[in-house]
Amino acid sequence: MSVPLLVVDAANVLGSKPDGWWRDRAGATARLRDGLAGLPTTGLADLPGPVEVVLVVEGRARAVPSVEGVRVVPAAGSGDDTIVALVAAEGADRRVAVVTADRGLRARVAALGAEVRGPSSVPR
Repeated sequence: MSVPLLVVDAANVLGSKPDGWWRDRAGATARLRDGLAGLPTTGLADLPGPVEVVLVVEGRARAVPSVEGVRVVPAAGSGDDTIVALVAAEGADRRVAVVTADRGLRARVAALGAEVRGPSSVPR
């Protein structure tokens, strides 16, 4: 059985918590990434580890690098389109969960068979 994929919509997760993240988008994204670093082992309550964690970033956060346990994927254009492409490309043979509150994105990835979690399901 293959390792499940957990895709996190960085912009949407950051935007769900009005803590001033917009003043330093790259810094807030790096903190989110670092908070996700334990998930490959622990997973989520209903998605136990091991899991592969992918953080999709856009805009000023594109320069945030990957770290051990979290693969950062910079979106060339729309973050939503990048997430949908990842789910389509990597989700055919394994369980995929996408973390976002974006209704349009939720519908698009669900149509591809992905599960959806809200922003509060991950450390932020």
